Amino acid sequence: MAYQYLTKENIQGFIQSALAEDIREGDHSSLASIPAGTQNTAQLIIKGDGILAGMEMAEHIFKAVDENLKIEFFKKDGDKVKAGEIGLKVHGSAVSILSAERLVLNCLQRMSGIATYTHNLNELIRHTSAKLLDTRKTTPNFRIAEKWAVAIGGGQNHRFGLFDMVMLKDNHNDFAGGITKAVQSTREYLKQNNLSLRIEVETRNLDEVKEALAVGGVDVIMLDNMEVPEMKAAVELINGKCETEASGGITEETIKPIAETGVDYISVGALTHSYKSLDMSLKAVS
Repeated sequence: MAYQYLTKENIQGFIQSALAEDIREGDHSSLASIPAGTQNTAQLIIKGDGILAGMEMAEHIFKAVDENLKIEFFKKDGDKVKAGEIGLKVHGSAVSILSAERLVLNCLQRMSGIATYTHNLNELIRHTSAKLLDTRKTTPNFRIAEKWAVAIGGGQNHRFGLFDMVMLKDNHNDFAGGITKAVQSTREYLKQNNLSLRIEVETRNLDEVKEALAVGGVDVIMLDNMEVPEMKAAVELINGKCETEASGGITEETIKPIAETGVDYISVGALTHSYKSLDMSLKAVS
């Protein structure tokens, strides 16, 4: 687990919150219909082609519901999968398997959809040095799974939240009275609070790029919603003085020419808000 947010405590916190939302005082459908002590096996059937993500999460979920469940894996996170393949089998209490089923599938389907989309976009820019980033445009309370899926799909995680990096976007700059004032105030704030955080500044045109360079102390300059020629000019102007990030409505059609401008990073909110889930189901093995 290379990413700091993927701690045992964070994963278990997410799972317990999700189980409480779904089960509360009990899975009455399973408890009412299945004789106590019934043992069974279910298998994960993959119904689409893509990149699999969420298998490690699934293991955590099954064990959180019932530590006696036994999981047999046939695929792992990051594997390319095809419709009809079996991802895993789970053996043990039938009630426990059914209580875990929906959360397992919700995570696997969504995480695999994100990983697949991330992989596909990465393939379009593989010939460049640009790195694909996610954003904070995530589902509330599901960010840990969505960012994990981006990493599995070959992308990189941007900041996890508002606490681990300073990003001065257009509203921050406008409210502060401009980029110069926003950056100067930020540097003083970090010093006063003994914080060591990277500073990124959003720019909308070449004049703002020049201002961000002039004020100093900026680690990353974001080039937001710029046309490709202007973005290329901005990269040449910055000339390695700090890192660059392209952002704003980037699609499969536009990502290749944007990457070819020489930017260091490309952030795509669609990775976590406009993906298509990978269909799969958990079925009893007769």
